[in-house]
Amino acid sequence: LTMAAVPGSAGGKNLARVGEQAFQKMDKINAEVFTLTYGSMVQTLLKDYEDMNEVNTQLEKMGNGIGQRLVDELLAKSGLGSCADFKETAEVIAKVGFKMFLGSAATVSKWNGEDTAFSLLIDENPLVDFVELPEHLRALKYCNVLCGVIRGALEMVNLKVECDYVRCTLWGDETTEIRVRLIEKIEDQYPFDDD
Repeated sequence: LTMAAVPGSAGGKNLARVGEQAFQKMDKINAEVFTLTYGSMVQTLLKDYEDMNEVNTQLEKMGNGIGQRLVDELLAKSGLGSCADFKETAEVIAKVGFKMFLGSAATVSKWNGEDTAFSLLIDENPLVDFVELPEHLRALKYCNVLCGVIRGALEMVNLKVECDYVRCTLWGDETTEIRVRLIEKIEDQYPFDDD
């Protein structure tokens, strides 16, 4: 997939409705079981790695692998084609991707002047339900898996991005914020010449 506009692209569609319809097609699990399972995984990582930065890195790596697989499901169940530009890509992530896989949409904001960086604001993040971070774990990017998911999914559609988990309700912030910055659009490489 590239970012060129194609018939059936995301352009012109009500992405909130597309996200809701895709969410309805998803197999569901109990939100509390999901949240507690994720919390158990984070707790295991905290026991396995002594360095908080390494735990954050491992969460991001896990998310990357997940994102590489979820993008196919998003495209199949949403019926969306390629996005016309990075702004449209951001809206699809926020309104379709987050709705499909977490049950609540995110908001896109804080675009830079070149339209190559934006923030995703997540007001309802099920991953942080029932979670309180003790003071000695304040450096933990508890939901860093989401940064990895975004990076992995966008890699699969030829967009290299950096994601940073910058605000979190577990740190006392009003909302969760993930900053996404486009590094480059990767051109498709074909192993054969057309000659």
